[in-house]
Amino acid sequence: MSAQEISISGIGAVTGYGWGREQLWEGLDSGKHAARLEGGFGRDRDETAWVIRVPDGGEPADGASRFARAVRATAREAVLDARERGWRPGPRVGMVHAEVLRDTDLWEDFYANDRHVRGRDYLAMMPSTAPAMFMREFGFHGPVLSVGAMCASGNAGLLTAKAWLDAGVVDDVVLVATDLSTTPQNVWHFAKLGVVVTDTEPPDACRPFQEGSRGFTMAEASVAMVLSKRGSRPYARLLGGAMTHDAYHAISIDQGMEQLRVCYRDALADAGVPAEEIAYVNAHGPGTRQCDHAESTMLEEFFRPDTGIYSIKPLVGHCQGAASGVEVAVAAMAYDRGYLPAPPRVAPGHPRLISGRTPITGGLTLKSSLGMGGHNTAVVLAPSG
Repeated sequence: MSAQEISISGIGAVTGYGWGREQLWEGLDSGKHAARLEGGFGRDRDETAWVIRVPDGGEPADGASRFARAVRATAREAVLDARERGWRPGPRVGMVHAEVLRDTDLWEDFYANDRHVRGRDYLAMMPSTAPAMFMREFGFHGPVLSVGAMCASGNAGLLTAKAWLDAGVVDDVVLVATDLSTTPQNVWHFAKLGVVVTDTEPPDACRPFQEGSRGFTMAEASVAMVLSKRGSRPYARLLGGAMTHDAYHAISIDQGMEQLRVCYRDALADAGVPAEEIAYVNAHGPGTRQCDHAESTMLEEFFRPDTGIYSIKPLVGHCQGAASGVEVAVAAMAYDRGYLPAPPRVAPGHPRLISGRTPITGGLTLKSSLGMGGHNTAVVLAPSG
């Protein structure tokens, strides 16, 4: 491993499939989506909607909310997984928490019934509490930082962790990306924006790079990864990446896509690899027209004709601030397990779209993620060998 290569040494996950990375992998491998039809949505909360929510679970001692329990559970699972794979923490282990909306369940209760919230419950809603309790649990003393870049927050967290490791600020980083925000208000307003589909199951609505796609199913997740330059049996390696900003619109992608091109070029340059070495594009792929057009354009402009593209959002949903974190973790696990658990194609689409369980034959992965508001991100992953 070169001085600039960083290993993904451990992984933890909580998704709509359940609590644990194996539940995530088995769910994706089944080809069945994690969405359920639930009530309580719409302006008057008298409507049903297809959503993907993290089920109740976790350790009660980890916090009063699903959010706190998910943060602690995924970070703990990643650390224990990394140790089983031969990683030993250095003296300076830091934590980066990628998040956008935090603890929406508790804040909703607080604003509706603030006189009934105890002081310790209010403290539990602070952004510092869950990371602080995790650091105390393992005796880690490196820096702790929260980052947010909307849907691209996971990639932003990876690049922040890489900067720390490259600069020698830390020996290791635990990256956690969390978003449990499918409250009725959030789902309803995203539906009003025309990007969330609530009236049908994901395969009928979210078809990235295929005909008939109308958007995405809103979802929740928390995922954690241990990042280190000293991992002995890593899932994959992080070679580099980049971020740019469109400075164009609050929602829409700049139709000229120039900053997206800059992001792809800079990511490849930072990773020190030519575009010809990219075998797979793990796309943002939310199934919206403008995102699918932008990423398919980059695929055709940058990469060789046999480079495949896929998105796991038809199965795991759009996990908002945790989206790219979940998707990077799946790409890393795919290298470790030898195949991609890509969603099956359901309609005519892009000729390079990967459909269903597909063996990995080597080559690098570029993971792109486009955050609402103009965030462009891309990271480059490699097999562990």
